Amino acid sequence: MTPGRPAPAATPWPQARALAARAGAGARAAAAERPPVRVPLGQALGRTLAEPLRALTDLPSFDSSAMDGWAVAGPGPWTVREEAVLAGHAGAGPLAPGEAVRIATGARVPAGATAVLRSEHARVGDPGSAGTVLLHPLREVVTGQDIRPRGQECRTGDELLPVGCPVTPAVLGLAAAAGYDEAAVLPRPRVEVLVLGDELLTSGLPHDGLIRDALGPMLGPWLTALGAEVLATRRIGDDAEALYAAVTGSAAELVVTTGGTAAGPVDHVHRVLDKAGAALLVDGVEVRPGHPMLLARLDAGRHLVGLPGNPLAAVSGLLTLAAPLLAALAGAGAGTPVEPASAPLRDGVQGHPHDTRLVPVVHRDGLLVPLHYNGPAMLRGIAAADGMAVVPPGGAEPGRRLEILALPWAATTPTATPPVPLPGREGACFT
Repeated sequence: MTPGRPAPAATPWPQARALAARAGAGARAAAAERPPVRVPLGQALGRTLAEPLRALTDLPSFDSSAMDGWAVAGPGPWTVREEAVLAGHAGAGPLAPGEAVRIATGARVPAGATAVLRSEHARVGDPGSAGTVLLHPLREVVTGQDIRPRGQECRTGDELLPVGCPVTPAVLGLAAAAGYDEAAVLPRPRVEVLVLGDELLTSGLPHDGLIRDALGPMLGPWLTALGAEVLATRRIGDDAEALYAAVTGSAAELVVTTGGTAAGPVDHVHRVLDKAGAALLVDGVEVRPGHPMLLARLDAGRHLVGLPGNPLAAVSGLLTLAAPLLAALAGAGAGTPVEPASAPLRDGVQGHPHDTRLVPVVHRDGLLVPLHYNGPAMLRGIAAADGMAVVPPGGAEPGRRLEILALPWAATTPTATPPVPLPGREGACFT
């Protein structure tokens, strides 16, 4: 805050996250002016579909065998032809009634075939006097059995998935099967990181009151894991004019700053926001660590998240404000709300009298184990964590179920309920 301004009332933690999500949704219209991008399927994971995924071919694209066995024509027994039909090879000639041919799973079913008889459901007789071999069924054969008919899954032009669907590994497989080499996806929200402070070193050991910059190496990859396109990570000293120029000149939809959000002599973020005509949406959050974080709207399509300078406090700000804003800004459709991931505590956690606490945890045997080294300036705990537990004011006793904030690189939380989908992403593919 600027000198002389009364201290603002901090926003409760759940409300701050909701405000950040609404801010991202509000900025989505401006971001929508950016055209979709087409990327190879191998680069589309985690993106959001910008166009409906329509089948470019029938699936299957030909009648194929669902089993290893025999393609047969008409009622048996059947005369066995010598060739075999293999997947990926030219199909056999048409079958005449009373003929059978060996066929592999996935192979094209010959014209004239009326069913596929599984290998274990057939018996091959001894050659007859004319050298012919007969195939006998061991159970009733139903017309069409174990044949995957062309177009069973979809027909050319069918909509397989709608706009706004997150691209998962299964979506990549479906797109490839449907004939795609590329996917049309929404552009990633652009983010620029401004690391503030004269006291920061970028190499070597701390000395003479100088400390290593831990946030510069951490924030870019973390924001990338949240789905952002990080334009740059820039270091700016305690210089209000340089900060103003960087904030107002950024092309990013989200500017993330570190430090400078309090009221010290070189804390310039509030003054810069005032000068830029920004609207403060969140000015302090009832959460520990990370209380002095903030969220401001720079203009219709651009926001600034001000993170505290202490490393774990900055992580708290990322999870509280940046993650929900980016998820909404990414454009994924909102669906039916889901219950947050949760799990019971193994050990009790001391709470703050009035504020929410975010505590690094790991999962052990179905329980949340709080980690030590969880002070505002510490990263040792979060570096070993697979989530952050949301501890209510007053703390939590052993056995109490706590909400878990999944870390963006943690694919699963194996002993809890599934990880929390980012706001705006859940249910996008369910119509």
